[in-house]
Amino acid sequence: MPFATSADGTQIYYEVHGPQGAPAVLFVHGSGGHHAAWWQQVPVLAAEYQVITLDLRGFGRSDSGMDEFDSRVFPDDIEAVLDAAGVGKAVLLGQSIGAAAALKTALRDPAKAAGVVLAHSLGGIADEELAALVRADRAEAEKLPVLDRLLTPAFRERDPAKTFLFRQMGTFNTAKMADLRNLNADGPSVQTVVDSGIPICFLAGELDAVLSADTVRAAAKRIAGSVLELVPDAPHSMYWEAPELFNAALGRFLTQIYGAK
Repeated sequence: MPFATSADGTQIYYEVHGPQGAPAVLFVHGSGGHHAAWWQQVPVLAAEYQVITLDLRGFGRSDSGMDEFDSRVFPDDIEAVLDAAGVGKAVLLGQSIGAAAALKTALRDPAKAAGVVLAHSLGGIADEELAALVRADRAEAEKLPVLDRLLTPAFRERDPAKTFLFRQMGTFNTAKMADLRNLNADGPSVQTVVDSGIPICFLAGELDAVLSADTVRAAAKRIAGSVLELVPDAPHSMYWEAPELFNAALGRFLTQIYGAK
């Protein structure tokens, strides 16, 4: 099983699927996930793309022995995996808490980022107007039970087995949300993101209980030239509940970046 060595020596687990030399896309999971969370994306995309999944430190099979987890070093983990996988350039997709790490990684070396997908997140972009909207969304979300924030009640009733598996995924992780308080520290400004020239896609669902559709629209307007994929009837964990919608939206962006196959 492949491991990459992060800047401080931490061992980071990763997998590579798909044809060698094909255009690459790297997935960065959210707080309840790890590399296996993308089981409904990898088989679809690996027919055409080199698909890279990883476990951030404290998640899945990566090192979890440290006393605390500082999310500010997550970009080191992602960079290590890109280097170990031998990928010169990739589209980086970050889901929820993974989005800030994906965006920071891309901004460190824009030449390595074919694009960035901010899935159900604004990626920690430092902007007072957007931050106020995010805080308001979060205040509303915190009134709900955790599972209600992530999956729709209709899905949970319709597919209890998949709902159970979703909940079990997080039991493989040591790092918790309380460990990730520094996630958005030192976030990039709107101008920094725009000036980087990196293609940005905001991918979100209109039923997201954590980040409202209006907030995502506002962010997309601030980042000139960005792509907005706002999917109807999709929740915060669209990749899990509605993978066909998530995959289609991602596929459109990958086609825009890499061209049609």
